[in-house]
Amino acid sequence: MKNGAAHPPLLEVKGLCAGYAQAQVLFDLSLQVRQGEALALLGRNGAGKSTTLKALMGLVQRTAGSIRFAGQAIEHWPAHRIARAGLGWVPEDRRIFTDLSVQENLELARQPAREGLPAWTPEALFDLFPNLADMRQRSAAHMSGGEQQMLTVARTLMGNPRLVLLDEPSEGVAPLIVQAMARAIGAMKARGLAVLLSEQNLSFAQDLCDRVIVLEKGQIRHGGPMQALRVDAALRRELLGL
Repeated sequence: MKNGAAHPPLLEVKGLCAGYAQAQVLFDLSLQVRQGEALALLGRNGAGKSTTLKALMGLVQRTAGSIRFAGQAIEHWPAHRIARAGLGWVPEDRRIFTDLSVQENLELARQPAREGLPAWTPEALFDLFPNLADMRQRSAAHMSGGEQQMLTVARTLMGNPRLVLLDEPSEGVAPLIVQAMARAIGAMKARGLAVLLSEQNLSFAQDLCDRVIVLEKGQIRHGGPMQALRVDAALRRELLGL
């Protein structure tokens, strides 16, 4: 892997089982993500990608397994404590405060810098997302879906996370927004953050991620370097139908 090989796992998941009420969705899921590394979580619709991210954040019921983040066991922590520890989540449905301005959304999410990582500031985020710089005082309710997606990523980064969980950031947005999302992930890695990217869009993920896990029916079907999946057309067809 390109960036994370020299570091111990920042996030280490072993034997995770999770689901909703009586419906189990994840079965014996294990993965690792290191500082400065991007891991892609691929799979067809309904494979369990979003549930994986929600289980890591404590937002769905976890019935078995262990989750260690930054050296601490977090599998029994509530979501707010996990977030404060430095695990950032960018949900697919955005969840911004639409009655607040862009600037207010960012300030509301501000947390202190993490040891060993540079702090994100509004100005750094406006440099990363120039579109947002032009609408600092605009109500989030009067932004396009793609602009709201950029704001969601920027707001998450204002929490100065160590690792960012990104749920389908390229889904349903214009190509220019997809390019902005790619730049953001590159900037996160350059600053030493780790990224766990849930995606269906292989072409988006393969240029950004060091390793890949493919889920099928809540179980790991494949794991390895992204480059191996990139160059093996037969493997892509078998795993993803591409």
